[in-house]
Amino acid sequence: MKKVLYVLYDIFIFLPIFAFASIATALTVMIGCTVSKSNFWRFNPPKYWSKLGCRLALCRIKVIHKTPLDPNQSYIFVPNHQSYSDIFLVYGYIGQPIKWMQKQELRKIPFVGKASEIAGHVFVDHSSLKSMVESLQKAKSQLTDGASFTIFPEGARTFNGKMGKFKRGAFVIAKDMELPVVPVTLNGPFDVMRRGSLLLNLGKRMEMIVHEPIPTKGMTDEDIPALMNRCREIVHDSLWDKYK
Repeated sequence: MKKVLYVLYDIFIFLPIFAFASIATALTVMIGCTVSKSNFWRFNPPKYWSKLGCRLALCRIKVIHKTPLDPNQSYIFVPNHQSYSDIFLVYGYIGQPIKWMQKQELRKIPFVGKASEIAGHVFVDHSSLKSMVESLQKAKSQLTDGASFTIFPEGARTFNGKMGKFKRGAFVIAKDMELPVVPVTLNGPFDVMRRGSLLLNLGKRMEMIVHEPIPTKGMTDEDIPALMNRCREIVHDSLWDKYK
């Protein structure tokens, strides 16, 4: 009976409210960014949209910051990727103005894709090496307004809750721009919405641990593998046991 009630809640309460909120947020971002140069419109409406998504899913949220972050510093955040719910957890609760590197396919989502483009998020085309290089160059050019970037170094959501290998892109950007890398551990989004599922599992616990920044100033290409391994170990060590 409980499962039936959750399905009904998903279909008749969560989905209609969240769809309306998504369109309203996208329109707010598009209009706000068009008529004003203030970064308020790029970052704040999506932040509250994300928090609404978490609350509508009845999630219990816990956020741990290992150290305070400088609000005037740009960072490269590198979280593990458990599900689409990661976006709401990070966007809503990271506490920094952020932009995303996201898959090219997301550009096709009505309203949301255009709003993301206007807000300065970067779409990554994995179809060729040249396209990926161009995406990285565009990502660097977007970090001019005090924003940080969030990049999932695994590149895709996990199928089983376990963390995959990290790719180089995020760390190359951090090294080239001499920006601190911040490992982020996400626990619980996999239980909220697993890859391939169309419905939410309501009332789950989600946790985000924002670790201490790792400086990259003075690093070379030879230092990137060690930086990747260090970040992966930090993220992995704070995963709940069932995800290790």
